[in-house]
Amino acid sequence: MKKRALSALLCLALCFALAGQAAAAEGGVSFTVNGTPLAEDVRSYAEDGTTYVSYGAILFALYPDATAVWANGRAEVTAEGLTMYLKPGAKYIEANGRCLYVPGGLRSQDGMILVPVRTLCQALGAEAVWDSATGTVNITAVSGPIVSGDSYYDAEDLDLLSRLIYAESGNQPLEGKIAVGNVVLNRVASPLFPNTVADVIYQPNQFSPAGSGHLSRTPNAESVVAAKLCLEGANTAGNALYFVNPVTSPGSWASRNRPYVATIGAHAFYA
Repeated sequence: MKKRALSALLCLALCFALAGQAAAAEGGVSFTVNGTPLAEDVRSYAEDGTTYVSYGAILFALYPDATAVWANGRAEVTAEGLTMYLKPGAKYIEANGRCLYVPGGLRSQDGMILVPVRTLCQALGAEAVWDSATGTVNITAVSGPIVSGDSYYDAEDLDLLSRLIYAESGNQPLEGKIAVGNVVLNRVASPLFPNTVADVIYQPNQFSPAGSGHLSRTPNAESVVAAKLCLEGANTAGNALYFVNPVTSPGSWASRNRPYVATIGAHAFYA
């Protein structure tokens, strides 16, 4: 693999230039890394309060020996202490076995992958501060790459939450899977329910898969991703404590007695 660049063949054939950004930043935004202006122009734009940026120049400024290749439909990045995957359209970044939520999805623009700058910095162990006076995003390294998932997640909580998400919403969109996980974690935080993931899930007469044996099924990959996103703080269900399928459970207790929050996929959520 070549350092700080993708091969010309990948750039041309796959249209994902992961380094050497050449397009001017939109809206006059500029970037510094550790106090040094980036020598390369960086493609960026703002949407709904989120600044998206082409990641290559920032990655290589922080990690000069990083490498990036295009494989398996995604950018695969390695540096000392870092393995990161960026897939256009995905609603998360994978970094050191962790999943960081990108609600609007990773973007592809003019052959470049654009990601939210703060999420990118979280993965890279940096901090991004906006200077409105100069129109500059100042990025500073504050640690090494993001702590690994093996260290960050409680393995038992991750496994059980993944299984519950799969059993309850394995055929639902990612947002719906996250919402089911949110209900579990909201209950853990609520004084009305037990205070551990296991005790919430196995509380009698609450989640039918816990009593049916369906939790023994191996969760699919997206259910594991959803569980990780929930444990990272991603939330699509607000303060919901209940969910039901209104088709299979019309007139449920929750629908009659609890405040409605949202409908995501096949489930309605209630606080």
